[in-house]
Amino acid sequence: MRRAYVACLGLALIVAGLVGCGRFSFQSREAWRRQAEETCLASHLVRPSAYMSFSAQEIDGPGICGITYPIRASAFAGGSVGLTNRLTLGCPIIPSIDVWLDRVVQPAATLYLGQRVVDLRAGSYSCRPRNNQSGAKYSEHSFGNALDVMAFRLEDGREVAVKTGWRGAQEEQDFLREVFVGACPYFTTVLGPGSDVFHYDHLHLDLARHDPAQKRHICRPVIKFEPRLPRAG
Repeated sequence: MRRAYVACLGLALIVAGLVGCGRFSFQSREAWRRQAEETCLASHLVRPSAYMSFSAQEIDGPGICGITYPIRASAFAGGSVGLTNRLTLGCPIIPSIDVWLDRVVQPAATLYLGQRVVDLRAGSYSCRPRNNQSGAKYSEHSFGNALDVMAFRLEDGREVAVKTGWRGAQEEQDFLREVFVGACPYFTTVLGPGSDVFHYDHLHLDLARHDPAQKRHICRPVIKFEPRLPRAG
């Protein structure tokens, strides 16, 4: 009897240790994520192409991370805006990226910089907590539902980087603020330099659900800037 008690106690301690270390989790991915992917695919707003590759294999884990129908992208906006590296995303965020590029980024680039954007330096899927902080909630990057934009490359090869351009030449500042403010209607979360210590060098865009009605948007920091482009809506 004593031997059985000791064995049970030992097992309980092992399980408790795993829970304490975050390696034993009973969490599951929210159902709405799969539903959103399936709705997006059914709408045919994103189709297989030379720059959109649909994977037949789900990304499942570790933990609750993953994408049910992952898409590998090498360009956005009908192939007109390339990527310096291929990105892995879920379907729902891709139409929002395309519309933002078409209605905000390209007009802003022409207005402030006199030329169009041809490439993005960006990041996508990554299974990790928010801002890589241990104990934080899962980042939307963990579900392919977020895009980080570090820089925009123009037709003449010039790169406008968020890290240096946010407080750089005036035309770069104006361009980056225009695309930042202009992103807020198209994404539920938009974070840029000044929002916190983690976003000093990129724009973070995602489609997180902040409330049941899906109406709440987070756009930080609040900046003193008067957009010159028409606002969405």
